[in-house]
Amino acid sequence: MFELKRLRLLHELAQRGTIAAVAQALAYSPSTISQQLSQLEREAGVALLAPDGRRVRLTAHGETLAAYAARALDADEEIRGELEDTRLGIAPVRLAVLQTAARALVPAALTLLAERTPGLRVEISELPPEEGLFELGARGFDLAIAEQYPGLTRPHRSALDRDLLGVDPIRLATARATGPLADLAEHAWVMEPRGTAAREWAMQQCRAAGFEPDVRFELADLSGHAELIAAGHAVGLLPDLLWAGGAPPVHLSALPGDPAREIFTAARRSSRSRPGIRSVREALADAFVARRV
Repeated sequence: MFELKRLRLLHELAQRGTIAAVAQALAYSPSTISQQLSQLEREAGVALLAPDGRRVRLTAHGETLAAYAARALDADEEIRGELEDTRLGIAPVRLAVLQTAARALVPAALTLLAERTPGLRVEISELPPEEGLFELGARGFDLAIAEQYPGLTRPHRSALDRDLLGVDPIRLATARATGPLADLAEHAWVMEPRGTAAREWAMQQCRAAGFEPDVRFELADLSGHAELIAAGHAVGLLPDLLWAGGAPPVHLSALPGDPAREIFTAARRSSRSRPGIRSVREALADAFVARRV
């Protein structure tokens, strides 16, 4: 019988690629990770890791056991969820949330949860959607709020379950009234960092309008986008959820086709039935609907 904690370390290594990354994610020292994986190798009776330069890689046996580890961790989550249904108290829910949802949805959702399930502890971290979904798959979180831009579908992972919260319109943001998107070819632009879906989508919109944008400012914080735009230093494309019901400090114009991004929650299929996760998802869905009323 393999120790589940050691199987998780192997699963994490398969997900993250390096012992250092596993150690950082789980708050262990790299030497502790190595020792536990060595013990797992002795229990398995075969080599699970092989040197690869200054790193290690999984052997064929290691990949086989890592796949088994993923199934074992799923089974563990499923039975824990069933047991949680039959006992008092609800396990905490760890939520990874994108910035705009943290501003516009989370406070209202927490208020609803305080009324409906006052004993539920919700731990929240703000992460870019790409990172949040990865950490969800790696079991760093129980639930994630993420986004999908029109024409840029995210990969569907069989281990994750998605639940659409709704759509969030995206508009052209400028300091004052201007012409259409095509008229802003000579302006400085502010966009999210390279490698994000938001950046790729924004670049596509500008190219479809016939120009390559001068991306002078690259910020992950959309509040920073709004401040630069309001001060007249840049233009950009911003989602309505950013304003969290308040008055935008910028001028907003419709984009061709009235595009909107999808906002969804994602959970692992093995744990989606946990009472706490169901409660948080329901509260987020109600908070999303309430903000439009």
